Amino acid sequence: MAKKGQGGGTFAGLILGVVIGLGIALAVAAYVNKVPVPFMNGGSRLADQDAKDAERNKNWNPNASLSSNGSITPAPTSAAAAAATAASAQPPAVAGEAGSAAAVPVPATSADPLGDLARAKAQGASTTTAAVAPGAAATAAAAGSYNYFIQAGAFRAPDEADAQRAQLAMLGWEARVSEGQQSGRAVYRVRIGPFARRDDAEQLKGKLDGAGIASILVRVGQ
Repeated sequence: MAKKGQGGGTFAGLILGVVIGLGIALAVAAYVNKVPVPFMNGGSRLADQDAKDAERNKNWNPNASLSSNGSITPAPTSAAAAAATAASAQPPAVAGEAGSAAAVPVPATSADPLGDLARAKAQGASTTTAAVAPGAAATAAAAGSYNYFIQAGAFRAPDEADAQRAQLAMLGWEARVSEGQQSGRAVYRVRIGPFARRDDAEQLKGKLDGAGIASILVRVGQ
């Protein structure tokens, strides 16, 4: 009887151990399924990130600034700003006062009153011109401190920029391709110039617009 009781206890303990082992195995399997495996999930995360980057780059347009058909006007350099400030600081009223002060009333006893009046007017005109000349020179210096370009496109690939340059050459305009950065990406700009006068650049821009080529005016400080 003792052997039978001992055998029954051993069998019950074996069954209990199997049940506990199965429970532990199920718990471990459930935990492993919930925890991401780095080597298995890393590829899917990288694929998702690449897909997002590709979608964002597909919608990026380096020629977005051409849609408004506007002009790029960079901030003036410090030298040009100082020259413009000096030009605006010239008081025009002082020049007028100097001219009026130089025009001395003609004495009634003068032998040639008409000649004296003509000489007085000539002296006043020369004084006014001398007073205005520094301001005009400063304005001319400020206007001449910039170069103007006409940009006929910006492209992500150099081949596209070369094709645009060739099209402009067929129409009679010589353009150059320059590499730059826009929004952290490399772009290739097609520009015609430089022009010393803004009017000349705007005249060319009008011709390009008439030919159906979108362009913008770019000002570059010397």
